[in-house]
Amino acid sequence: MITISERGKNMPSSPIRKLASFADAAKKEGVKVYHLNIGQPDIETPAIMMEAVNNAHLKVLEYTDSAGILSFRKKLAAYYQSKNINVDFADILITIGGSEGILFAFMACLDAGDEIIVPEPFYANYIGFAMAAGIKIIPITSTFESGFALPSIESFKSKITLKTKGIFICNPNNPTGYVYSETELLQIRDLIKEKNLYLFSDEAYTEFSYEEKVKSTLTLEGVEDRVIMIDTFSKKYSACGARIGALVTKNKEVIEAVMKFAQARLSPPTLEQIAAEAALSLPSDYFDATRAAYKNRRDTLIDRLSKMDGVDCQSPQGAFYAMAKLPVADTDDFCRWLLTDFRKDNTTIMLAPASGFYTTPGLGKDEVRLAYVLNEEEIHKAMDCLEAGLIAYRLIKK
Repeated sequence: MITISERGKNMPSSPIRKLASFADAAKKEGVKVYHLNIGQPDIETPAIMMEAVNNAHLKVLEYTDSAGILSFRKKLAAYYQSKNINVDFADILITIGGSEGILFAFMACLDAGDEIIVPEPFYANYIGFAMAAGIKIIPITSTFESGFALPSIESFKSKITLKTKGIFICNPNNPTGYVYSETELLQIRDLIKEKNLYLFSDEAYTEFSYEEKVKSTLTLEGVEDRVIMIDTFSKKYSACGARIGALVTKNKEVIEAVMKFAQARLSPPTLEQIAAEAALSLPSDYFDATRAAYKNRRDTLIDRLSKMDGVDCQSPQGAFYAMAKLPVADTDDFCRWLLTDFRKDNTTIMLAPASGFYTTPGLGKDEVRLAYVLNEEEIHKAMDCLEAGLIAYRLIKK
């Protein structure tokens, strides 16, 4: 009998989407499902992006340059320069979302069997990208009790072997919302210099830091040739379906290697690039209102969670995710039950079980990730569901 690959068998389901069929079934019954499982904001995509596509008046939807539209890359370089990130358009390659940027970075910098160290919990899709590239993620656990701060550098050193080729961070972090301090980033810089490693940095959420500005890894001195930064327009501009990202590095050899993979997939999508380029014409204060909206949503969410019996939640510093400990033994079972068996006034809530954000067995079993991407009124209604659901679930599990 013909079989699928071992890679296909071992690819894990997304903790963010794996319960989608249960949510779809609930919706078919007429149930309102509050989606806090996925980072899909309800904030309106800037009109300027839609208008740019409508006004393009293209007679032929052509390929673009494999690296992306030149004028777009130049505008993006100017955007980074406004944030004191010293890059040129030649240091930028446009990708099909940040996802392709991560995969290209892995494939250009690492060989099959190589290892990268990643603080966990981490964005679950990193596992899929690593598997596709044939590399191995070595987790190092950041703790709930510390607010998911960077683990000690000594713990990183203890994981380094001859196969270790890089460290991968997400800042601000998905799923924890933690923002790495300058001190922590300098510790990572010194480590990659000492051990001759790459630093891969997912910086999709840099515009959404609520206490202080995020320091980009591209500003770390002395390691310019070792940093590969991944960016995306999905989260910045609430344009998740546009699938436009960027890989940015000062390492010319890496750019040349990535370009070969970019040429193999021909080009990033034309219309989405036109939309993304238009977004860069928005005023510099565009993010102020969006950031304030997310901060209010965060505060609403944390306030509600803090008042629930047995629930513990750290207040995130950035992005729009929070990790919470729930008074249940298995959040995979609980999150499924919410969709299949629980209703409050014909509504329920969808969450992301946190076990899928860890690779160390047994971790995250009592945790969930919540994306505060809904307006405050809907967050309150979602929290009403969660609070009632926890009471009901604990009664049936006694």
